[in-house]
Amino acid sequence: MARTRIAMSDDDVLGKAYDGRLMRRLVGFMRPHRVAIAWAFASIVGLSALQLAPPYLTKLAIDEHIVTGQLEGLGVLASIFLTVLVLSYVFEFAQTYLMQVTGQRIIFDLRMRIQEHLQRLDVAFYDRNPVGRLMTRVTTDVDALNDLFASGVITVFRDVFTLVGIAVVLFVMDWRLAIVALSVLPLIAAVTQWFRTNARQSYREVRGWIARINAFLQENITGMATVQLFRREERHFAKFDEVNQGHRDANIASIFYYAVFYPAIEILGALAIAAILWFGGGWTLQGTLELGSLVAFVLYSQRFFRPIQDLSEKFNVLQSAMASSERIFALLDTSVDIVGPQAFAVPTPSSATTKRGPGHIRFEHVWFAYRDENWVLEDVSFEVAPGQRVGVVGATGAGKTTVINLLMRFYDIQRGRITIDRVDIRELPLDTLRARFGLVLQDVYLFSGTVADNIRLGRESISDAEVRRAAEAVHADRFIRALPDGYEMAVAERGATFSVGQRQLLSFARALAHDPAVLVLDEATSSIDTDTERLIQEALHVLMADRTTIAVAHRLSTVQDMDEILVFHKGRLREQGTHQELLSQRGLYHTLYELQYRDQESQIAPEALPATT
Repeated sequence: MARTRIAMSDDDVLGKAYDGRLMRRLVGFMRPHRVAIAWAFASIVGLSALQLAPPYLTKLAIDEHIVTGQLEGLGVLASIFLTVLVLSYVFEFAQTYLMQVTGQRIIFDLRMRIQEHLQRLDVAFYDRNPVGRLMTRVTTDVDALNDLFASGVITVFRDVFTLVGIAVVLFVMDWRLAIVALSVLPLIAAVTQWFRTNARQSYREVRGWIARINAFLQENITGMATVQLFRREERHFAKFDEVNQGHRDANIASIFYYAVFYPAIEILGALAIAAILWFGGGWTLQGTLELGSLVAFVLYSQRFFRPIQDLSEKFNVLQSAMASSERIFALLDTSVDIVGPQAFAVPTPSSATTKRGPGHIRFEHVWFAYRDENWVLEDVSFEVAPGQRVGVVGATGAGKTTVINLLMRFYDIQRGRITIDRVDIRELPLDTLRARFGLVLQDVYLFSGTVADNIRLGRESISDAEVRRAAEAVHADRFIRALPDGYEMAVAERGATFSVGQRQLLSFARALAHDPAVLVLDEATSSIDTDTERLIQEALHVLMADRTTIAVAHRLSTVQDMDEILVFHKGRLREQGTHQELLSQRGLYHTLYELQYRDQESQIAPEALPATT
């Protein structure tokens, strides 16, 4: 069966096993914890030194006491041996505890840095990057660095110190037997290089298949309702079976390399010990080598090959960390295009940041394109006076929602100027600017927590009474009080247990509880039934009093009583005026109204139709 071909993403690609530039940046996250790392490093040095002692103490016990029959002093050696074991335990505990704790603290700092950066990135960045990939940066990639910090960087020094220390002791004890013991190193180097090369490719394949499994599951679980509706279960299961088989086969391939490597190192180690016994045994019988030294050589050889295995395993940890760090730093290096006034040439007026303002909005010859010069808005100019209610209408793609996005600086314009209370919005700190708006979108997002939490949205200054008043004003109080726990009812993920209309009512309550200077409604009543919409319209008449309101609408019935209506078509502001004025012009607005009027004719009785002008 041919495997499903899936496009390779940057999650599938592994870079160099070591990159000095990336490592220097990683070391920057270690600097605040340098004291703990220094103690861990000292523990590793002490542990490496202590691990050299037991074989040598065994040599002394054999040569000076057991062979000679002089048992006096053997107890002292045994006590020293026991002390070495206890101190080794203390040093190993200190090293392990310090590095694991420090690793967790470094990972905490790194995740906070990523989260802080993600919150500053503009909306256009999220338009280009899938959520699943960004989740991988904060979870899987950061976990790979945790392995590096907690058990990779420092413990490599332990293995190196152990290898160098054992080699030095062997040559000091007997250079002839040291050469014999280390004669297998070329073979070990060849086996290790074979393992590293093949394990790297195998690791890349396993990681690639894991990425594909995650992508497949995310897409299909999210769209499970559609899968079940169109009876696609069997076909999707077959596709998942292909991807899962690929992951299984890649893991089996990686198991093969590990299964060859570790026994090969054991065999070469045993070969080295056999050579030590063969040559060393002969020299011992000839009287040119002490028996204790022969035993010590065997013990040191057993300890020598274990760090080699560990270093080979650390190769995968280091390579994974380098690949993850490259992706993480690429994210952190992503420039923030929407910046505050500190990057703007004109000084920020003090009044702009200290006063809320009445909500006077102006668009002055605004041009905007999401990409290149494919203009979405072209030379748009209009003014919304303080307290004025303005509706924005037009066909799909006319630029209605773009007006809202630009007003709150989710994107920056290419030409022209947008002001609020006579201040260019680029001269205002982003939090100050956006605090002036209360936004209700068509697609309402509810967070985990309670109903009251979703209305208050983290602002503790909003009292329970204010939460209830806001809910009552938009008629959300009716269904909230019917819930088992009322305002303390837990909200499921994305508010899945609420209807679309209920979620929009909560969004109304959320916006109104924050008492914004400007109320922005973006298709806010598109998913609400006619009866509920009538109740909301009644509430909005009261709530919009003395408050600047901009309402983007598809159904013209929701903006008929606005003070002014702006009609957009293909990125340009074509008409503006009241409902009656626009109808009398018999232009674009009149055409839109007639089209919606005809759609309603077949659904409602003629006597219920609104009169036209």
